[in-house]
This record gives sequence, structure tokens and C-alpha cells, in this order.
Amino acid sequence: MAPVVSPTIANRRDQMFPVLTDADIERMRRFGEATAYAAGDHIVTAGTVSPGLILILSGKVDITQAGGIGPREPIITYGPGSFVGELAQLSNRPSLVNAKAKGPVEAIVIPSQRLRDLMVQEANLGERVMRALILRRVGLLESGASGPVVIGPAGNGDVLRLQGFLRRSGLPHRALDSDTDPCAKTLIERFHVDPHHLPIVLCPNGKLMHNPGETELARCVGLLRPIDAEKVYDVAIVGAGPAGLAAAVYATSEGLSTIVLDCRAFGGQAGASARIENYLGFPTGITGMALMARAYNQAQKFGVEMVIPDEAKLLDDASDGARYSLAIGDGESVRTRAVVIASGARYRRLDIANLAQFEGTSVHYWASPIEARLCQDQEVALVGAGNSAGQAAVYLASQVRKVTLLARRDSLDATMSRYLVERIAAQPNIEVLPETEVAALEGHDGNLEALRWRNRASGEETTRAIHHLFLFIGADPNTDWLANCNVALDAKGFVRTGPETTPGHGLMETSRSGVFAIGDVRCGSTKRVAAAVGEGAQVVAALHAYLARNGELARRA
Repeated sequence: MAPVVSPTIANRRDQMFPVLTDADIERMRRFGEATAYAAGDHIVTAGTVSPGLILILSGKVDITQAGGIGPREPIITYGPGSFVGELAQLSNRPSLVNAKAKGPVEAIVIPSQRLRDLMVQEANLGERVMRALILRRVGLLESGASGPVVIGPAGNGDVLRLQGFLRRSGLPHRALDSDTDPCAKTLIERFHVDPHHLPIVLCPNGKLMHNPGETELARCVGLLRPIDAEKVYDVAIVGAGPAGLAAAVYATSEGLSTIVLDCRAFGGQAGASARIENYLGFPTGITGMALMARAYNQAQKFGVEMVIPDEAKLLDDASDGARYSLAIGDGESVRTRAVVIASGARYRRLDIANLAQFEGTSVHYWASPIEARLCQDQEVALVGAGNSAGQAAVYLASQVRKVTLLARRDSLDATMSRYLVERIAAQPNIEVLPETEVAALEGHDGNLEALRWRNRASGEETTRAIHHLFLFIGADPNTDWLANCNVALDAKGFVRTGPETTPGHGLMETSRSGVFAIGDVRCGSTKRVAAAVGEGAQVVAALHAYLARNGELARRA
């Protein structure tokens, strides 16, 4: 299977692979160390951590794709003034490509920490380097020939689960259909895999995994690393949605040591938005995933430590320089002086008895290109009447034959932005059914075959042969993990904050001193991306005040 040619490489080659001037190289020298490589040396191997960003002074370096199967496909040959690296080098994650010295090479190696220093201290040069790192990752995502390989039947629930996790994590990968792809069949035979044990995942480091969980896969590909049990952070942020990422960027850029945890992937619910068109500064709109990926990369640029996916389970008191301890998965814990709860919300589910058997294969809570490919040229149904539902309906309408939108209210106007209502009305292949609810799901072996819905006013029921159902019916606060943490919640499970909860506490401080709540999880917050980002920025001032008031900053120094 030949790799897809990346349109980004074709259109933005000069920005992806800049050649630095002698003056640029001199400015970068102080951030790294001079290193020499012999002809044929493997400078970087996919699946292992690179020594850092490698600035070539003399000689040439071949860069090849590494997708776990087949020959190594060439990407580019670097010469003097070029640098080897992509986003993995910014956070000291395993490399996604191979780099081999074509002849004797002299270079400057800039480790991850010093690379982040370069970004901050040399703003103009750092901007060019950062842009190149991002575009190179985009190129790898487009080519589909690097990163882990997922092998299993197309449409299989676990295949879709693994694909969705890797996509939301911004990690290049390839999915091969075990029923039709000759490379997949060869790999299954080579490793003597029983078809009942599919899917399998081949990681860049050569490890083969049988239907792994997200955490297990994240550890294999280097997204998730052990936590330093001795380190005390200034702030631990639970949740990597818009609020959590904003707090992380502002906190770290202002000198606070910051760690971010999320049990799924970065982006939260905002990452599921097919297109956000009313977010300030993006007049042409931007996908939720693209917006959140920028925030995620920005946080890493400033040195935020990301622990994703890993789940916060208990907030408790600590000692020895830390005010709090967060218990997380695999028996690990995070020690911190302050905590920001930005755990957002979890998707609501229909009250249908057999819903679970169709989730992951026929019932979806995201509308990404993965789901769109499954539904191509089909009729799909979508339940919801908010902006997320509207964005998903418009996106799907461009990919499928027809979208039937079911809404409980008699109109979309009360719950959806006007521009989306008008756009939906303008799409000839979107049918809106007001005052309508799902009555039953029909199908076998996890595959939806028919959907039955009911008009709430007349009671009339309709059955239609629909194989994919999208649910955008709102969310409930993700606060179950706080049940035994002495953090006050309201009757609906949202975190209570402010002086009404505890006299003397600020707007975002919870009933526990030094524990703050922001974004959708906070009682009384405005459930919008822009509002969440604003609260993420605002809470940093409260963090500084709390740490200073309690002498934590002095102790840290």
C-alpha cells in the first residue's frame, strides 16, 4: 500500500522544511551541543525517544516514514541548515520517523527542555521552528504511513474505538481492513493471530498488542509516561478541554509548574465540534479538533506536563511540601499545591434498553471523518437541537445522502444559533423533525438495521432503515470522581464555587481552599468554548493569589 502524498508537503514545503541562515544557526548554538555522526548511523529510530531537535551543520540525513509494515518510504533528505524533528521532540515523546546519516554529519542537538527555551527566548526564530514542527505532524497525519497500525474488520467497534482515540490524540496512524487488505492478511499470518483476537495494533517500537485499552495503547506509543512521585507541582489541572488547556497555557507561561490530566484525550466536548464559526478571531470558522490541537501544542510549548489518558480518582490532603494528592490510574499519584477542576461533562445517553449494544459501531457521539466514512452515501439520523448538533448535521450533510434531525422541541430557534438554523434550512438533504423522539433501535450483533421514532404530539411512529445514529443531546457534569473528596456539588452534580459556598472564597474557588473549578463543570458557568477559555485564563490570577497568600511560592523558591 503506497503512502498518501501529503497535500501540506506539496503546498507548504518551504515552511515545513526551512533552511536556516548562518545567523539563525549561531542564535541556536547556545541551546544545544555539538555532535558528530558517522555515515550510516541511525540518528533517530521510530518508536524511540529522539535526543532532541537536530540542526545539521554539514552532511545529509535521510528521513523515512515508519508505519510498522512494508519498506521505509522516503520523506526528505536534509542538508546543512535544516533540522530534524517534529512535535514529538517538543515534549520528549517517541519519534514517528527514522533519521539516518547519509554520510558523515556534524550537528547541534537541542534537547526538548532547551527547545522550549528557544521558543520563548528567540520568538521570531522559535515561531518558524514551531510552525515547521506542527506542519510536519500534519503531513504525517495526512500521509497515513507513520505511527501505530490498527488491523481489524472495517466497522468493528474496537477498531473504531482505537482509531477515534488515536485521531483525538493527534497521533498519525493507519487502519487496515483485515478482510480485504493484503498487508493486513500478511501481518496476521506472520504473527499467527487468531481472527477472534482482532483487532491488533502494531506499535512503532515493534510491540504487538491484542485489542488494547486506550491507556495501554497510550503507554506503548509513548503518549503516557510514569509520573515523578517526588515532584510537587504548583497546580494540577483535571481536564484538557478548552478551560483546562487555557488554564494550563496561562499558568505555565506565568511561571507555575503545571500538570494536566484527562481520562480520554485533549479537547473535551469542543473537540467533537465539526466547525465552530462564532469563536472570536476565526471568521472562516475552525474545527473543534483543530482549535484544541493548537491549544494542546501551545501548552506543550510552555512546558506543561500532559498525562493523557489517565483518570483522577480521588483528591486528598498531602504533606511534605504538597497541599493535595491526586490519586490516578495504575496506583500513581500527583502531588500539588493547588488543583483546578476542569473535568467538563460526559455525553448524555438515550434511555433505550438496548442502546449499549450499538454504541461504538452504529451509535456515535462524535461526527469526525472516521464516522463520515462509515456513513458515506447513506441516510443517517441525528438527535439534538443545540449548536453541537447543528454543526454535526451540517458536516454530515456534506458527506452522506441524507440527515434526519430529530428534535424534542417544536423549533430549533430556542436552542441553536441563528446562523446554524439558517444553514440547516438551506441544506436540501437535511430533514428536521420537531417534537420527535427515538422510540426503539432494531438490529443484530451490534449493527443497527432500523430506527423507530415517535412524534410527541400525535404519537405516530415511523420506522426507517437507518444504520447510523448520532447523539448530541447534551451532557451531565463529570463529577462522579469527586463523590468522596469533600468538594461541594449542587443538586445536578455541578461544582459549587464562590463566597456563597464558602465565605471568603473567590468566584472560582470551591468549598476546599486551593481547589478551583472552571468551565462546564462549574455551577453557573456559561456553556460556551469562549467562556471556558476565559475562565481558564481568569483562574490563574486566583491561583497566584492563593499560592502567595499561603506562602507556597516562597516555599517553592
